[in-house]
Amino acid sequence: MSRRYFINDPDEFVLEAAEGLTLAHPGIAWQREPFFLYRRTPASGKVALLSGGGTGHEPLHAGFIGPGMLDGAVPGAVFASPTAFQISAATRHVNAGRGVLHIVKNYTGDVLNFSIAAEIAADEGIPVARVLVDDDLATDIAGSRTGRRGTAATLVVEKICGAAAEAGADLPALARLGQEVVARTRSMALSLDACTHPGTGAKSFDLPADQVEFGVGIHGERGRGRIAFDRADALLAQLVDPLVRALELQPGSPVLAVVNGLGATHPTELYLLTRCLHRQLGERHIPVARTLTGSYVTALDMTGVSITLSRIDEPLLRWWDAPVDTPALRWQEDAHHA
Repeated sequence: MSRRYFINDPDEFVLEAAEGLTLAHPGIAWQREPFFLYRRTPASGKVALLSGGGTGHEPLHAGFIGPGMLDGAVPGAVFASPTAFQISAATRHVNAGRGVLHIVKNYTGDVLNFSIAAEIAADEGIPVARVLVDDDLATDIAGSRTGRRGTAATLVVEKICGAAAEAGADLPALARLGQEVVARTRSMALSLDACTHPGTGAKSFDLPADQVEFGVGIHGERGRGRIAFDRADALLAQLVDPLVRALELQPGSPVLAVVNGLGATHPTELYLLTRCLHRQLGERHIPVARTLTGSYVTALDMTGVSITLSRIDEPLLRWWDAPVDTPALRWQEDAHHA
């Protein structure tokens, strides 16, 4: 059965949603042509953070615009990269004189268009550095020409680098910090049901009721295989085990954990999975320093979950705990997120 969306003109779908976001959150403004979003009251005296990518992953990226995270975001069409022209214009707009950090998920279109925009910025005298996010363990394949995909580690990079930027870190230091976070972080996802593209009304793949798509991507991509549907504990273990191995987590090594819904997974399920995750890591004597649970990096209406683990230390934890005020993440300095 096809899925229906609330939609007017398909060609205006993304633009109308962006306008609605700014109406709901007046701290964010948007420019229609070329299309990007930005802080209505720009920050001064700091490195600007800019990210972007295809629509359909909300609240990533526009939902993370605000103090403590991004200065701007550049949406493309549904599951499509923004153009170099958009990114270039946004880079120029958010630059406050100390350069711009591009936070880029590892997809061919995003990498290419952000690279072109960085070259244009260099010609205009705007310093730009890039953090390439490539955390998806499902695509960690020997000999791959493209490498791992970028998924929910993106929000961890945006939060930690955003806090450091607010504190005055310079562009080279932010680039190093972002790449350190990426190196410490891996993600894995599975899906109980595929997403439906609003342009076609058709699911991205068909899945029998007794199977689960394992290793899915955030653009509706098929996984690297199928596994039998099972109890939540058993399904989560198949995500956690490879993450623990890949990060070489040892007893006593603290982690930041993100339990991320892929669009149609109910909060009750996500909290149940959070319990599963804490119990399974606890059995390995791996402390969970902080937990973030919710739908933050989605794949339209996919019914699924991704687990992101990041090896965390005290300096990174301080950046994570620093104040943030965006539509999708908001907390004060003294808040703990465990």
